[in-house]
Amino acid sequence: MQTASKKVINGWAMYDWANSVYNLVITTSFFPIYFTAVTKKEFGSDIIPFLGRKFVNSSLYDYSLAAAYLMIAILYPVLTSIADTRGNKKKFMQFFCYMGAIGCSLLFFFNGANLWLGISCFMLAAMGYVGSLVFYNAYLPEIASLEDQDRISAKGFSYGYIGSVILQLIGFALVFFMPDQLFATRLTFLLVGIWWFGFAQITFAVLPKSQINISSKNNIIKSSFQEVKKVYREVKKMPPLKRFLRAFFFYSMGVQTVMLAATLFGSKLLGLPDEKLIATVVLIQLVAIAGAYIMSRFSAKYGNVKVLMGVVVFWILICVAAYYTAWYKEQGADPEYWFYIIAVAVGLVMGGIQSLSRSTYSKFMPDTKDTASYFSYYDLTEKIAIVIGMFSFGLIEELTGSMKNSVLSLIVFFVIGLIWLYSTLNAENKIAKKVPL
Repeated sequence: MQTASKKVINGWAMYDWANSVYNLVITTSFFPIYFTAVTKKEFGSDIIPFLGRKFVNSSLYDYSLAAAYLMIAILYPVLTSIADTRGNKKKFMQFFCYMGAIGCSLLFFFNGANLWLGISCFMLAAMGYVGSLVFYNAYLPEIASLEDQDRISAKGFSYGYIGSVILQLIGFALVFFMPDQLFATRLTFLLVGIWWFGFAQITFAVLPKSQINISSKNNIIKSSFQEVKKVYREVKKMPPLKRFLRAFFFYSMGVQTVMLAATLFGSKLLGLPDEKLIATVVLIQLVAIAGAYIMSRFSAKYGNVKVLMGVVVFWILICVAAYYTAWYKEQGADPEYWFYIIAVAVGLVMGGIQSLSRSTYSKFMPDTKDTASYFSYYDLTEKIAIVIGMFSFGLIEELTGSMKNSVLSLIVFFVIGLIWLYSTLNAENKIAKKVPL
């Protein structure tokens, strides 16, 4: 197929610009800090009551995010198969986009005392974000030729990092200059919702409408499960794709958990002030822009799977460095600058592994019109991995009393993912190399 026009490609990438502000401002920087601060202020401790049980506030944050991802992951197969058979993936993408934008906006009213509202809106925003991504990702093989997918995938992530940094800086300025910092933070949540909704309209205006792909008049739900079963059977017959999904499942547990919990790590374990944490997150995003393009260049030279294996090894080293940084802090040292070095390292490989994983999966896919159903497996794999990763991270902190042990435990996930990537490489070498990966 031919790559779509520049207008369509740029419009598609603009959705990363639109929704990445949620990922940066809500889950990575402002909201984790705000959530732990206002709940501690309201209840006088890091231990807070919810649903008849007491939780460490940072662990409750982890559990809430895991629950949101789990709920939307359960819906993935049905939603995406309906989108493929009825040709309405853009409508589903819009629905979840608006759900997420509303959830972010309503966080403006969360002040710590209304814990139910805060958690509900946080989960609503998370469900909107992950729900829209599967349909966004499914457009990649429809608008980009095989040889252009690495580059275009990297462009989307780069747009996302640039857009999110801009709004991050706006939020930082509000917090810095407004006398009421808590109100300024809540105002930033509202701006995230408006930004997400507004810029997404550029994407929705140019994305093509998917073709209807249905050959029978079966009930919609019945057709949905038939489509899910069909994709599952096809994946089982493709060893490289099957093994890559297993690798992706395990290393995503580590990657996504590090990204989602990094701010809590710096805030609670190292005691860094909010302004330094937010500045560090901005630095990570800027480095990630370069990282996405560097990994794209490396993949063209060495192959996707080999580059992913190298990046996973790098992630293992990051976890080891983070553990010892926290350990030195407990010994009375001041490892602040080590945290900044680790943050730069995370940024360097964060964008690369996400962009390269998406394009690698797209290359392994067969030539099909059922792109949303296939990408539901990809996104379902990632979201279940996040559920397990975040739940494990929070649970280990509660059981051991230290977040540094949670960080160290992530190495297990990375090692298993590395083993499966090696298996993927072997499987690929045994088949005809139609496309170099």
